[in-house]
Amino acid sequence: MEDKIKILVVDDEPRMRKLVKDFLNIKGYEVVEAGDGEEALDIFCTQKDISLIILDVMMPKMNGWDVLKTVRKTSNVPVIMLTARGEETDELQGFKLGADEYISKPFSPKILTARVDAILRRTNAAGSDSETYGKITINRGAHTVTVEGRPVELSFKEFELLDYFMKNRNLALSRENILSNVWDYDYFGDARTIDTHVKKLRAKLGEAGEQIKTIWGMGYKFEES
Repeated sequence: MEDKIKILVVDDEPRMRKLVKDFLNIKGYEVVEAGDGEEALDIFCTQKDISLIILDVMMPKMNGWDVLKTVRKTSNVPVIMLTARGEETDELQGFKLGADEYISKPFSPKILTARVDAILRRTNAAGSDSETYGKITINRGAHTVTVEGRPVELSFKEFELLDYFMKNRNLALSRENILSNVWDYDYFGDARTIDTHVKKLRAKLGEAGEQIKTIWGMGYKFEES
């Protein structure tokens, strides 16, 4: 029997955890629950087969931001942040810390599960097609990136962004176009989300980050060399 994909749901509201768990169970996922940030980290460190984390921001003992920062020190597991606050600054902070998706409460459980499906489908995509342009090599099957042979640790969303750039190399891409394709859903947030991710991606790529060119007033373009 094939092992179920395991998802860690972290929220201090039992009712919210049950709602999310029920919908994920229907989709065939195994769900592990945590009621606060400290418990979440204990579970994540103990159970090495967590494929995705759904993480509330406002929690006792340790908030979601601190949990995310701790997780990102050792893992690039996809993280979806949940928050009751719809402030744009919170959303940008989440992306800066390495969140892959951001959903404000109240939300549709069907939308949440659709995003979970999309992330895990791309994360677990089969194949090992590898492409090199300039100093950067991307391996989609292994979900790895190297710069002149040096491994580069990217978050799930940073990997998706680089992958989209490389697939559309030498083309000028608007921020709106990038959002709608990389985020894989109708996104109505501020396009500065893209700038935040590009800044982090360039920094991680080092000198190779110069292959991502800014098209002022429009967006970005990835150049082969």
